Amino acid sequence: MSLLPSFPAHTRPRSLAAVSIAIILVVRYLYNKKRGFLFGDPAKDATRIRGREDVYDFDEYDVVIVGGGTAGCVLASRLTEDPSIRVLLLEAGTSSAKNPFAIIPASYSRLMRTQYDWNIFTYWPRAKLLGGCTCMNAMIFHIGAPEDFDEWVSLQKGQEGASHWTYKEINNCIKKFEKFNPSPKYPLVDASLRGNNGPVQTGYGYATAGTPKFIEACVKNGIPHVPDVNTPTGSLGVTKAMTYITSTGRRANAEFSYLTAEVLARPNLKVIPQAHVTRVLFDTVAVTTPRAVGVEFTQPSGDKFQVRARKEVIMSAGAVHTPHILMLSGVGPADHLISHGIPVVADLPGVGSHLMDHVVLDLNFLDKSQSSISHLKGDTFASALRLIRSLLYYKLTGSGPLTTNVADTIGFLRSDDPVIFPPSEYPAEQIKDTTSGPGAPDIEIFYTPTGYIKHGQVPMRPNHYFGLHGVLLRPTSTGTIRLKSRDPQEPPVIDPNYLSSPNDVAVLVRAARLLSRIVHTEPLASMLDPAGAEDAALDHTFHNLDDAAVVDAVTKKAETLYHPACTARMAPKEDGGVVDPFLRVHGIPNLRVVDASVFPMIVSGHTAAPVLAIAEKAADLIKAALSNTA
Repeated sequence: MSLLPSFPAHTRPRSLAAVSIAIILVVRYLYNKKRGFLFGDPAKDATRIRGREDVYDFDEYDVVIVGGGTAGCVLASRLTEDPSIRVLLLEAGTSSAKNPFAIIPASYSRLMRTQYDWNIFTYWPRAKLLGGCTCMNAMIFHIGAPEDFDEWVSLQKGQEGASHWTYKEINNCIKKFEKFNPSPKYPLVDASLRGNNGPVQTGYGYATAGTPKFIEACVKNGIPHVPDVNTPTGSLGVTKAMTYITSTGRRANAEFSYLTAEVLARPNLKVIPQAHVTRVLFDTVAVTTPRAVGVEFTQPSGDKFQVRARKEVIMSAGAVHTPHILMLSGVGPADHLISHGIPVVADLPGVGSHLMDHVVLDLNFLDKSQSSISHLKGDTFASALRLIRSLLYYKLTGSGPLTTNVADTIGFLRSDDPVIFPPSEYPAEQIKDTTSGPGAPDIEIFYTPTGYIKHGQVPMRPNHYFGLHGVLLRPTSTGTIRLKSRDPQEPPVIDPNYLSSPNDVAVLVRAARLLSRIVHTEPLASMLDPAGAEDAALDHTFHNLDDAAVVDAVTKKAETLYHPACTARMAPKEDGGVVDPFLRVHGIPNLRVVDASVFPMIVSGHTAAPVLAIAEKAADLIKAALSNTA
């Protein structure tokens, strides 16, 4: 979803180009508020390396956090609540606080493939900003199924601390970070089940006329309408998506929520932006067990710095960069590290392995009702003018189309539900149950009041569209992240290995068949413009495909939903685990990982809320550990 025309500038009409420039100026003007940032200066807060590294003393902190994304912001805020803990937070990107595209909910795609994005090949948007991917995701607040977390516990096979990760414990962490803003439009949500005093605001954004139509069509196909998919009763059902949004319509990303002016003013917290961490430093000589003693990082100028961690180093760089940095530091599969000339600190084959992600199928349709949010693309002169009006309305009221998260209606279901998939048409033996429990889903569907192809990179003719989307929540295909070279500036080699399992294809085929039924069910069917059948780029005739053609279409059209996880799993070492239930790296007790890398299995839903919860729990565990060693 874009706030500006998506076609190349050289093909843009001059009048429309002028409007586009005006939109940019309006957005920048509206959000050019000054905010005092108490960020550190590496020249003062770290040691510059000019020659031999061992002749310089380190600047010291108790805890160094690598990565100021979703988890890193939580940790920096929570750990420094204790004034005795001196914390340094290193972030490769910059602040999102004055970036309008990280503020206005609907505008997040404007950050993609820019200097604020790591531009990872697959393509996964990975924000190069404080707040991480909470700055450029669809803002969906979803915990996952309760059984997901109890499954995490069972995968620990009795390791000490496993009980920290039960659904009960995770839900307590959710309530700790959440501040739910009730809406009179959704009165059936039980506010007593939501958090009410946390730093992260949740609530509801804009809904188009298609939202209730999609919900009704889902109900007619056997999917129950539920008010909230984030309760102990589970996540099965269809609902308007709850999002990370403030009462004034602002995106509640992790930087905004946790790194407030009050937090940044704490004397025991330093935040250094544009700090690209290249490796973790270890003492492997004076001790029998390797000990993390600091990190090395570079700045855009090319200057290299080192800082010492007296007590702990915490990796919170995300499911791609955490394993990348660990391997560059000598922690990972020994044979792989040796092949790149990297001395082995800890032989952990699980680093960069077991990569899991959610795969999505996107179906696009021409919208006869013209109730879409297509004007937010600004791809015609008229829509550009409407976009300016929406911007002004948003600025004045904090509401309107710009508060949409785009994926505004979500549903969760099981591929073996006999009501939705009658056994006479969908034999049980066609698929195997990969869910975490009988109340957990393996398929998500969602509605968007716009269309897009290939992450929005394939232009669509200016018009009104809507989309239906099916997500494979419990893949059995797993991939890898490996080093391309020992050069930290080179991105890693990512092989997501999507749909390599026949079961994954079979489940996604069921999701595709369901979407085809839903779109032809009233009242949603009335939104279909018959003219769309003539456009080969659209999916009006998808329901006519035979089984073989659907399989072919699914494998060709499937894309990532941007949820990489499990690349430094919490599990026993013999099961490919990288960290224990205290999130300590096996064999290196003062090095922890706190981000989506540690998921033992990917959750059957969206990943931001579980990461926030993990970080909240980790902060408690770390503070308890540090108090015992003080």
